[in-house]
Amino acid sequence: MSYFRLIRSSLVALAMVFLLVGALSLQAQQTTPAATATVPVRLTVTLSATGDGPIPTVNKDDVIVRQGRDRRKVISWEPARGEHAGLELFILIDDVLTTSLGGQLNTLRDFINAQPPTTSVGVGYMSNAGFQIAQNLTIDHALAARALRLPRGNVGAMGNPYRSVMALMNGWPQHQNRRVVIMVADGIVRMRNVSGSNSRMLTTDPDVNSAISVAQRTGTIIQSIYFPGVGHFQRNFWEATNGQNGMSRLSEDSGGESFFLGLQTPVSFSPWLDSIQRILENQAILEFAAVPNRRAGLQNVDLSTEIPGVELMSARSVWVPAASGQ
Repeated sequence: MSYFRLIRSSLVALAMVFLLVGALSLQAQQTTPAATATVPVRLTVTLSATGDGPIPTVNKDDVIVRQGRDRRKVISWEPARGEHAGLELFILIDDVLTTSLGGQLNTLRDFINAQPPTTSVGVGYMSNAGFQIAQNLTIDHALAARALRLPRGNVGAMGNPYRSVMALMNGWPQHQNRRVVIMVADGIVRMRNVSGSNSRMLTTDPDVNSAISVAQRTGTIIQSIYFPGVGHFQRNFWEATNGQNGMSRLSEDSGGESFFLGLQTPVSFSPWLDSIQRILENQAILEFAAVPNRRAGLQNVDLSTEIPGVELMSARSVWVPAASGQ
């Protein structure tokens, strides 16, 4: 190969390299904005101490948010106090429970009456895969407390507490306040052959998963309290245990907790309601920059902090709107 031919070949190769680099640069410029576009997403977070001491102060810069494996920017972090203290609290009781729940009604009334004026309280009863409102959300706490009554202790034809709580959440207007349900139930699905399938062959009823998705989509936290119901299902260890497990999963995945004393009838709701009150008093409103997909949907989220002595609890997934223009 002559000297001039070698030079010409080198120049051609160099030109091809420049063209390739330019194309890649142009492609990066065209795709980067779409890849980094974000949407603001809100999440209610509960802070709890990991030891016996008080809950340490957590500031915005102390919060680590991961969407999937990727860290996301925290836009705001506001303790649920002052102008951010708004709370809508619904107490939902299953009508299938035994009438011995009457021994807990005064405790529930005291809990309702002790709520701050920034909390609206509603009372409803679950039956036949739906619910009936005994008192709509109100800041008149005495009025809400008077709406409590004995459960009917009736098995009904379509008993399904998860469909009942879904009906409540789906009909709940969207707003900026926190949303919490205290669900008092045994968790047993008494409605057989859901959608033509025998759900009793499953460890977890499919309606539990559906209720979790609705809770995460609507930003509703479920605090559940176990109390035994009536009928032969309650005497079946498999049914009773699965019911309790379903309630625990619904609470945990929505950012709440489940309270129970094995399968026994609790002596008093007081310790559990005290714990729920502490939870409500130690929450914050988080807003972070989520990266959307082409379609709106639930995406996994994980919260943590390097501040020692404190744990952050929230729903395990959050609803992320679709990317703009999709």
